Amino acid sequence: MTVFAYLLVAPVVLLIVGLVAYPFFFAIWIAFTDQVIGNVGKWIGLANFQYLAKNATFTASIANTITIVIVSDGLKLLIGLGLALLVHQQLPGRGIFRSFLMLPWAMPAFVAFLTWRVLYQPIGGGINLVLTATGIHAGIIDWLGQRATAMPAVIVASVWRGFPFWFVSILAALQAVPKELYEAATVDGANAWQRFWTVTVPGIRQVVIVTVLLSSIWTANGFEHVWLLTQGGPSDATIVFPVLAYFGMQTQRIGEAAAVSVFTLPVLIILVILATSLMLRDEE
Repeated sequence: MTVFAYLLVAPVVLLIVGLVAYPFFFAIWIAFTDQVIGNVGKWIGLANFQYLAKNATFTASIANTITIVIVSDGLKLLIGLGLALLVHQQLPGRGIFRSFLMLPWAMPAFVAFLTWRVLYQPIGGGINLVLTATGIHAGIIDWLGQRATAMPAVIVASVWRGFPFWFVSILAALQAVPKELYEAATVDGANAWQRFWTVTVPGIRQVVIVTVLLSSIWTANGFEHVWLLTQGGPSDATIVFPVLAYFGMQTQRIGEAAAVSVFTLPVLIILVILATSLMLRDEE
């Protein structure tokens, strides 16, 4: 019976090893070699990481990745929480409104960010046309072509694309909070703000922690939102880890490209450990 049980789970184990474990550890091994396309790499230890540490582009990618993750996820949280609280109310037509809010998430990322690129065009772009028509700004703004506006433009597009995930996650958590808790808080004399902090926040805390973890990982590993809008420019103003690793692949330096990806691994592990510890503390 035990042998039969092992035979049943063997295909799943082999699938996980082949599709997850092997590529994962192989990428780590490559990061410590000088492998290029067409040649077997030799073990060089930390040479790739030492090279990256002295590279100004790599330093810029660290700052840019942290900026995009913190700012965009903070905005997604505020927008998602605000919309979830609004739609959670008994409003007419809220079902249609919910569906409408999910459109950015349902749209393919390729289409979404190319649309934003058209909107950001300095001549004929929708944003500049609106600013000119309303008299807010008469000049032409090259949103993606100058350092001052490139990063904010990427963040806005990323927030628009990602906030529905936060919205639907927080809305599901809100619907799971027992109404009796709100009724008891009202009887005790708590106002709306006090009910939010004493009932709503504890009720959705764990869902928000998981959402922050997933969204941070997705944003840090995101490629489309930067590549389709700016390709990391201008002058490394929006360069992030995935784009830098892609440049390494383009130059056929597989070892350096893998080192960029492996560098993010400890950071993501720390995020997972932190999120898990917070959730366990809540359960205790």
